[in-house]
Amino acid sequence: MSPREIRTYRTQAIVLGHIEYGEADRILKLFTYEKGKITVIAKGVRKIRSRKAGHLEPFTRVNLFLAKGRNLDIVTQAETVDPYIGLREDLQRVAFASYIVEVLDRFTYEEGQNVGIFRLLADTLSRLETKSNPETVVHYYELRLLDLLGFRPQLFECIDCGEKIQEQGQFFSPLVGGVVCPKCGRARAEAWPVSKDILRYFRHLQRSNWRSVEDICIPEAIEPELADLIERYLTYLLERKLNSPEFLREVQGKNKRQP
Repeated sequence: MSPREIRTYRTQAIVLGHIEYGEADRILKLFTYEKGKITVIAKGVRKIRSRKAGHLEPFTRVNLFLAKGRNLDIVTQAETVDPYIGLREDLQRVAFASYIVEVLDRFTYEEGQNVGIFRLLADTLSRLETKSNPETVVHYYELRLLDLLGFRPQLFECIDCGEKIQEQGQFFSPLVGGVVCPKCGRARAEAWPVSKDILRYFRHLQRSNWRSVEDICIPEAIEPELADLIERYLTYLLERKLNSPEFLREVQGKNKRQP
């Protein structure tokens, strides 16, 4: 193997985001099939004549050739696999995409290959592009991601006493990572009340495969509470607030006010 072959490699990636660097460069945050999350640099990509710029936008799936760099690896070639055009034509879908990418970025580190997460991200972007129920797409993603990260919440037995959860209002404890029954929940200051209807959707999304839930439209009376419950749990795990939910709520609010 020649020195050149050792210093270059190919990977498929989804662009999570970028920041401007210097006069014409961009630093890219990627989630790749082969290496998990990595940070690289695309030199000269902001120049008018750059051929790589259109391939390196956020939420783009792309094949890349990279060269080993001293600090950051360098993008030498880029070819789009899927631009998710349908996603980009709708501001609400862009807001959802921003959210799923932020959640992934906050929970993951540059620690090597994770094919399950890569496939989940790619599948979710495709579903956001085409499905008429993006809320279901996103909640399914959140629960699958928690599974893959080792934070699967316990939703079927009380974590404290072990009793099977009944069809009634319960409590959710972020501290122990799951549902506690009314008796145990009232003794936990950190536990949040959760209605039986919210819990029913929460459990169904967790235990089902995509084919079983892909046509579900979560009722408007349920969706805000379910989204709030999951967001609060993610915030607790991360120990910091997410930025994108506020943008998403603003976009959704504007859509509701339109005639």
